[in-house]
Amino acid sequence: MPLKLVFLGRLEDLAGEPEREVPTVSSVSQIIDALEPDLAAALSGERIKCALNGVLVHDRDAGVLKDGDEVAFLPPVSGG
Repeated sequence: MPLKLVFLGRLEDLAGEPEREVPTVSSVSQIIDALEPDLAAALSGERIKCALNGVLVHDRDAGVLKDGDEVAFLPPVSGG
C-alpha cells in the first residue's frame, strides 16, 4: 500500500495536485528526495511543517513511515 502525500496551500500549486500516492519509503526526507526538484526545494524549507497521520513530525530523517501512512506538508500560515 503506498504512502499518501497531501499538499496544502501554495504547496498544492507547486505540486500541481492536492494529493498523490508514492511508494513506501522509511523517512520523509526520502520522500522529498524522490520528488521533482522545484517541489523538493520548496518542501525542504525550514518553515514548511510536516505531519504524519495528523501529528507534526520533528525529525524528517527518522525511519517511521509504514504502508498506508498519510504525510501532509503545511506551508507557513499568515493572517491578520
